[in-house]
Amino acid sequence: MNKQLIECVPNISEGRDIAKIKAIAAVVETVEGVKLLDIDPGKATNRTVITFVGEPENVIEAAFRLIKKASELIDMSKHSGEHPRFGATDVCPLVPISGITLEETAVFAHKLGERVGRELGIPGYFYEKAAKEEKRKNLANCRSGEYEGLKEKLINPTWKPDFGPAEFNTSVVKTGAIAISARDFLIAYNINLNTTSTRRANAIAFDIREAGRVQYEGNKVSGKPMLDANGEPIRIPGKLKAVKGIGWFIEEYGIAQISYNLTNINITSMHVAFDETVKAATERGLRVTGSELIGLIPLKAMLDAGDYFLKKQQRSLGISEEEKIKIAVKSLGLDDLKSFNPKEKIIEYLLEDNTKKLVDLTVKNFAEETASESMAPGGGSISAYVGALGVSLGTMVANLSAHKAGWDNKWEYFSEYAVKGQAYKNKLLFLVDEDTNAFNKIIEGFRMPKSNNEEIESRKIAIENTTKYATEIPFQVMETAFNSLEIMKAMLKDGLQSSLSDAAVGVLCARTAVVGAYFNVKINAKDIKDRVFAENIINKATDIYTKTIAAEKEVIDFINSKM
Repeated sequence: MNKQLIECVPNISEGRDIAKIKAIAAVVETVEGVKLLDIDPGKATNRTVITFVGEPENVIEAAFRLIKKASELIDMSKHSGEHPRFGATDVCPLVPISGITLEETAVFAHKLGERVGRELGIPGYFYEKAAKEEKRKNLANCRSGEYEGLKEKLINPTWKPDFGPAEFNTSVVKTGAIAISARDFLIAYNINLNTTSTRRANAIAFDIREAGRVQYEGNKVSGKPMLDANGEPIRIPGKLKAVKGIGWFIEEYGIAQISYNLTNINITSMHVAFDETVKAATERGLRVTGSELIGLIPLKAMLDAGDYFLKKQQRSLGISEEEKIKIAVKSLGLDDLKSFNPKEKIIEYLLEDNTKKLVDLTVKNFAEETASESMAPGGGSISAYVGALGVSLGTMVANLSAHKAGWDNKWEYFSEYAVKGQAYKNKLLFLVDEDTNAFNKIIEGFRMPKSNNEEIESRKIAIENTTKYATEIPFQVMETAFNSLEIMKAMLKDGLQSSLSDAAVGVLCARTAVVGAYFNVKINAKDIKDRVFAENIINKATDIYTKTIAAEKEVIDFINSKM
C-alpha cells in the first residue's frame, strides 16, 4: 500500500516581517516526518504562503503548531494588505498528494479545526470538501466581510463558526478567524499587465473567471443590478470554469495584476488561463507582460504548458523535461518579475531525495566508477546506459526531422516518435541505477544473520527474492531496448537521410543493450531455486535476443544499400 501523503498550504497574514515569517515556518520542521517545501512572502499583499508535506497525522500536528505560533506573533487589529483576509492564519487547506482520497483528507481537516477551536480559542469555518453546509463550500462566502466584519459575523446565527468561540473577544481581536479545508491541488497564479488600473484588471478578471460579473440594467455598471426570482443578482458567466479571479494593484511591482485561483487544473490549466487572459487584455487595449506563480506547482502542469506552446509553434514535443520547462517559463513569462527556479517551485523536485545516482555522474566519473574495484555498476547497468544512448540518437533524428524546412506537414509524425523515444530513454536511465540497486539487494541478503534456523530460512527467502528481482531488471532492459528499435527503424526509413549513420549507431547500441542484458539474465537466473520462474524468463529473453539479432542484420543491410 502506498504511503499516505498530504500537503498543507497555510496562508499567514504577514508578508513583510521576515523574522516573524521564519519563526512561524520554523515550527513545521519540529514535527518529525514533515518536510517544509516552500515559503513565499508577498509584501504588497502582506501575506505568506507556506507549503509542507508529510503523512496526515504529522501534517496536522505541524499545521496546529504553525497556527498557534502565528496567533502569538501576528496581531490582526494592526494588519493591512491587498489580499482578502480575516485571520492570522487566514486559510489552511489540506491537499491529498498520494495514497489518500479527498474525502479522507476532509476527516483530517475536521480533526485539525476542532483542535484549533478547542485549544487555541480561534473561531473558524470549514470550506470546500470539508464544508458542513453548501454555502460554506466557497471560501469567499466564509471570508466575506473580512477581518473588519468579524464582530458582526460571529454573532450572526447564520454564520456561527464551525469551531471556536462565536464572539469577538479580546483573543479573537488579535487572532481573527481561520478557514480550514480539504481541496484539490490549487494553483495561485497572477498575470501581469502593462497598466496601473485596478479597474481594467478587474474587467479582465470578470471576463475570465467562472463567476463572471453581475448584470446591470441596460448593461451599464451605473445601473441597478438585475435580480433573479430569488432576489439574487443575475450573473454573466466568464469564459473559464474552475477559475476565481480579481484585479489589484501591486505597489511592490508598480503594476496591476489579475490574481487567479485555478481550483481544478484538469478543467482549466495555467496555460489556458494565461492565453485567454492575453486575448481579453488585447481586446481591451492592454498587454500581458508575464505572470507570477505563488507557491508550488505539479510537474505535470509545467510539462503540459511546455507541450501547449510547442504545439502552437509546430515544434516536436519529444524534447527533454528540462527544455520543456524552459519553454513554459519563457512562454508564460514566469521570470518577468523575479527569477523562477524550477527546483524550488515544482513540488516533485522538492520531494526528490538526495541519494547519489549513477545517471547524475559525468560521463568521465561514470566510466571511472565502473572501472573501480567495486562490483557495481556492472554489465546490466552498462547495457541499460548504452541502450539509453542508442534511443537518444534515434530521438535526436526525430527532433531534427520535425524541424526540417519544407517538412512542416510532417512535424507531428516525427514529434510522436520523439516523444516515444524520450519515454524509452527515461525508462532505460532508471534501469541503469535499478540494476545496481538490485545487485546490492542480493549482497544485503547474503549479509543477513544465520545463527539459527529461523534466520537461515529468512536469509534463504531474501536471497531467492532478490535474485529473482535482479534477473527481472536486465530482462526489462532487454524489452525496453528491443522496443526502442522502432524509433531508429522509422527514422532510417522516413527521417533525415543525412542522419542515417546516427540512427544506425542507435540500432547498434540497442542491440548491444539487448545482448548484454541477455547475458545478465542468464547468469542471474542460474542461481534461482524456482526453476519454473527461471526457465520462463530465460525463454522470453532468448526470444527477444533472437529477434534483435535479426533486426540488426536487416538494418545493417539497409544501411549498406543506402551508402
